[in-house]
Amino acid sequence: MDGTAPGEEFDDRGARPFDPGLQPERTALAWRRTALALVVAAVVGIRVLPTLLGDWAMIPAGAGLVLAVIVLLASHRRYREHHVRLTTSTSDRIALPDGALPALVAATTLAAGIACAVVVVVLALGV
Repeated sequence: MDGTAPGEEFDDRGARPFDPGLQPERTALAWRRTALALVVAAVVGIRVLPTLLGDWAMIPAGAGLVLAVIVLLASHRRYREHHVRLTTSTSDRIALPDGALPALVAATTLAAGIACAVVVVVLALGV
């Protein structure tokens, strides 16, 4: 007995916590914006850093572009995995992919910040 009137179909949409499509899409869009921000930072680096670092400026700018492509591809893969798991699972407990992508972006951001601080200190000391 499911509590529905005769001729009425039982609707179990409220029993599942998954919001089809909305959260995975918002997260995927956020990762795309992150990749776009990395591209913009790399392009700004290409424009600004040569005056400070000369030809060496292409290394961090190129690394930024490579990281942007990695973030874009990895986020797309993560979105597909999330979407498939959320839409095909019969359980309310779903194991989602690990946090390697956020850790990669956080570590790269930290390394870039430290590198920028070193450049500022070296230029300020005139070494």
